[in-house]
Amino acid sequence: MYPLMCTFVAGVMRGPLLWVLWDVKDTLLRVRRSVGEQYCQEARRTAGFSLNPTVAEGAFRQSFDQYSKLYPNYGIDQGLGGKPWWMGVVRDTFSLCGVEDPALLDRLAHNLYHGFCSPDNWEVYPDSVRTLESISSLGLRQGVVSNFDKRLEGILQGCGLLSHFSFLLTSEEAGIAKPDPAIFQQALEKCGFPAASVAHIGDHYVNDYLTSRSLGLHGYLLDRQGRNKFPDVPPLHRLKTLDELPARLKQEMDQM
Repeated sequence: MYPLMCTFVAGVMRGPLLWVLWDVKDTLLRVRRSVGEQYCQEARRTAGFSLNPTVAEGAFRQSFDQYSKLYPNYGIDQGLGGKPWWMGVVRDTFSLCGVEDPALLDRLAHNLYHGFCSPDNWEVYPDSVRTLESISSLGLRQGVVSNFDKRLEGILQGCGLLSHFSFLLTSEEAGIAKPDPAIFQQALEKCGFPAASVAHIGDHYVNDYLTSRSLGLHGYLLDRQGRNKFPDVPPLHRLKTLDELPARLKQEMDQM
């Protein structure tokens, strides 16, 4: 399949634009409060003790980075999965903050894992819904390719976004995480069309933009802060808001 994809990249083969694939976190929605704040709130609610949000955030980053290194992609290859992986991260976070009671660590981990299923902990960007609706009005179908766990469907349902997508492909389900091109290959199989007929939008330079472009998809990099950190990304491939996307896609469609 890779030689065929190289043909798409070279521009020898072109096709109608038919699908749009989406990253989710920090593209369509984001956590409503910082992780440190949410962990501190749970500590107060569950056990009545206070933590410094900055300390909690730092402990979380340390634990998250360690688990990501030792057990990449939710430890699928080591027999873990999203729930035990995240509960381990939470337990280690609170352990680093000085919590020693195993039963309390388990309770905090359980509550936070399920708490992040709730739409109350997620904020949909103001431009997300109108952009998804505009893209549907162009006759394009939409799907998700996300380094997320199996909670994603419930989160999107609770946030009112699920109905816009024909399929969701999470890295936990796929057994492969971005930037591995194989997860995009799985997504293309779900689309039923070659890369030249598919666009992908995300906020991560490597995971979303470079990988999708390397396979011949119409990759766009969402740069909400306008940092312009990657000069190799042409202006036409860069979005400051999702409101810019429908016109870009329409232009792509008109050129085919």
